[in-house]
Amino acid sequence: MKFLSIYKNAERNIPPTEQEMATMGKLVEQGFKEGWLLATEGCLPSKLGARVRRSGSNISVTDGPFTESKEVVGGFAILKANSKEEAIQLAKDFLKVAGEGECELRQIYEANCADQNAAKSAGREVALKA
Repeated sequence: MKFLSIYKNAERNIPPTEQEMATMGKLVEQGFKEGWLLATEGCLPSKLGARVRRSGSNISVTDGPFTESKEVVGGFAILKANSKEEAIQLAKDFLKVAGEGECELRQIYEANCADQNAAKSAGREVALKA
């Protein structure tokens, strides 16, 4: 299974230290080597970004920084895990290195997920009829 991990934290106005970068670099290297990390990127400050929103027929654009937000997206990772519980543990391990913040985990759609969910539903229907 694949999971999108969205890291949210209070925006910092200073870049990470060399030590923080080295520690994170080791975790990222380990993740790629062990196969549980498929992709990852960090985000630049929100002052360089924009929010594009649609409401009905109106589309609005708000340039950063997003000072009204307590937390902003600091980065993301695509994780490969055998279960939701394993993905949660990977997120916990990441937060031990990243520090304060949260990871929102969302399972990514894969064609075999639909097949697995259909098989589970069929199994439940058979069990209910018995």
